[in-house]
Amino acid sequence: MELTAAQGLIRCLELEGVDVLFGYPGGANLPVYDALHESKIIKHILVRHEQGAVHAADAYARVTGKVGVAIATSGPGATNLVTGIANAYMDSVPMVLITGQVSTSQVGTDAFQEVDITGITMPITKHNYLVKDAKKLPSIIKKAFHIAASGRPGPVLIDLPKDVASEIIKFDYPKEVSLRGYKPIYTGHKAKIKEAAELMMKAKRPVIYAGGGVLSSHATAELRELAEILTAPVTNTFMGLSSFPGNHPLFLGMLGLHGTRYANMAVTNCDLLISLGARFGDRVTGKIESFAPNATIIHVDIDPAEIGKNVRVDVPIVGDVKSVIHDMLSHLKKKDRSDWLEEVQNWKKQYPLIYSREGKLKPQAVIQKLSEYSKGDVIVATDVGQHQMWVAQYFSFMNPGSLISSGGLGTMGFGLPAAIGAQLGLPDKRVILVTGDGSLQMTIQELATAVDQKLPLKIFVLNNSTLGMVRQLQEFYTDKRYMAVHFDFVPDFAMIAKAYSIEGYTITSEEELDKLLPEIMENDKAVVVNCIVDSNVNVSPMVLAGKGIIEAIDC
Repeated sequence: MELTAAQGLIRCLELEGVDVLFGYPGGANLPVYDALHESKIIKHILVRHEQGAVHAADAYARVTGKVGVAIATSGPGATNLVTGIANAYMDSVPMVLITGQVSTSQVGTDAFQEVDITGITMPITKHNYLVKDAKKLPSIIKKAFHIAASGRPGPVLIDLPKDVASEIIKFDYPKEVSLRGYKPIYTGHKAKIKEAAELMMKAKRPVIYAGGGVLSSHATAELRELAEILTAPVTNTFMGLSSFPGNHPLFLGMLGLHGTRYANMAVTNCDLLISLGARFGDRVTGKIESFAPNATIIHVDIDPAEIGKNVRVDVPIVGDVKSVIHDMLSHLKKKDRSDWLEEVQNWKKQYPLIYSREGKLKPQAVIQKLSEYSKGDVIVATDVGQHQMWVAQYFSFMNPGSLISSGGLGTMGFGLPAAIGAQLGLPDKRVILVTGDGSLQMTIQELATAVDQKLPLKIFVLNNSTLGMVRQLQEFYTDKRYMAVHFDFVPDFAMIAKAYSIEGYTITSEEELDKLLPEIMENDKAVVVNCIVDSNVNVSPMVLAGKGIIEAIDC
């Protein structure tokens, strides 16, 4: 069968099971869009900015388990993907990005809308390709999807020149792929697994520290079984939230700089730390010397580069978390650790998450009420800032993969397009976006995409007229010399919503929220709720720079 390379590209995507494609057309990717016009399988989502496409594809991948796909043209179209690519790379999200490129004869001539996108994205992709030979395109696509989804997931970019896309090829899509030098290890070392299991049985004060890798490997059931057989409390990284039920008696919440004080106390005082699919990032560890100082550390991760990178590790195990836990369980017996759990429970009583409800509407109250009303049975997307941390602290996640947020890169503007991608991926699920007045304005144009697609998103803006997290940092690190964090003008988000033909409300009290929630959450319409909240509230507790996580302060 003879096709243009662009037609072959679309056929390859169909064979890979791609049914939703996020993108924005331009001159250099015209052949691809012309070929896409013929597809009866792939639904194209026209975003309003290329950054929206890549964030939406990111969230679509997270909620469906598929590889997310986004497409952009050359030059500014390609560079507008860069932030989203870096976001997916940091958070280990499987994606394939397809960019148009100027014709091969013009590459390197500074032609109109030409950039070296493979060079730009080399540090933030697992791999990337500049396609020079049209005949190799099907093989490249097969390799791209394999690399994106296998091992530690991540983004792969394919840069396709316009003339190459128009060439005629004999279409043949490979059924399998084998890449020399790329052989991810899935099965853990048996002797190390046995050694780890023996340490687990001997430990008196174990803690399980679970990260995003548990979700990536679909190991949430195994995590719960491990915790219950060991009677070991579980704490999550931010990216690991929703991997363990929020109402489980063994759950400690998030640890680290804005984690619960009882999670930080448990990690500091444990004698065995079992790290599963986490990378010991700085937001978790605080001062390294003070992190789990008395613990033997077991570290399970599919990426060998992460083991021992930031902290010392006593038992390293390279492998898929699901496979490794499964093998561990065969060596374990039920263990009673009532004394340790009693100590942890006392910390929970002594250091609960609390906030004052006096005065203006508190942002924590909004999150708490959303959690209580939904019973955790929703997908929650967030942007980045104080509201993100309040969601981590006060929303009780019950289902795996129900938090969609930017962890490693901390991308403001991620939330709205991510909510769109999540809703398209799970159309029968209620999707809530919690955002801030700063973050929402970075990608607010994607409200048009949500309307186009008739998506019933429930958008809650915690509006404090402030870049809240930066204001909080300036309070502690620059002696309250506030600079460029207070907005002199904030638009009326309820009115903006109406301009997009979306229902908009403004609330200033818990009573108004209580009255509104049943009305808006049970219908199938998009809604924006502009929550005017207290601008002086800080995320508490907080670990200051250079301090150990045991030194968290209430603020």
